[in-house]
Amino acid sequence: MITLGVTGGIGSGKTTVCGFLEEKGARVFYADIEAKRLMQEAPAVRAAIVDEFGPEAYHEDETLHREYLAERVFGDAERVKRLNAIVHPHVFEAFEEAKERAVDEEVSLLVHEAALLFEAGGDAHVDVTAATVAPKTDRVAWVTARDDASPEQVRARMQHQLSQSELRRRADHVIENDGSLDDLRQKSAKLYWAVVDDR
Repeated sequence: MITLGVTGGIGSGKTTVCGFLEEKGARVFYADIEAKRLMQEAPAVRAAIVDEFGPEAYHEDETLHREYLAERVFGDAERVKRLNAIVHPHVFEAFEEAKERAVDEEVSLLVHEAALLFEAGGDAHVDVTAATVAPKTDRVAWVTARDDASPEQVRARMQHQLSQSELRRRADHVIENDGSLDDLRQKSAKLYWAVVDDR
């Protein structure tokens, strides 16, 4: 089995690429979804978040108080770093468990999809990496429509992510999402075979 880390800035199409890889037979581990699950369900993660950000981080019914945490964390680089230091090790632990299951079940390609693959050190946990990049105007348009956000809000979120030029430099493979959906599907299939055939 081979492991592939897929990343990309907000609105670049990385989740769509992962869906196309799944169509080819890959299994995808969605790191951001796993992080949200751990923040809600893992006792050690919950305890560390409460210790770091206060009991207000969770509602009385014990669900995560996302708005409170977002207000406390985002926009403050040091607090973002502290939150990531709590959550990311547990995400990587879950990925290692996913790897073991995938090997047992003879999966040929396991994909680790993560917005912060390089920033969090996730590239050290995979065999090969790929970045999805797209024209900035398209990314802003897609995210404003998807998230009901203003273009200014989307651009502000982009400022906290690696630049596309840096992603191009660091990734082993780059998918240029600059055409139709069918074009992206074909590029995703090429990526799948390039990685699987390179074992």
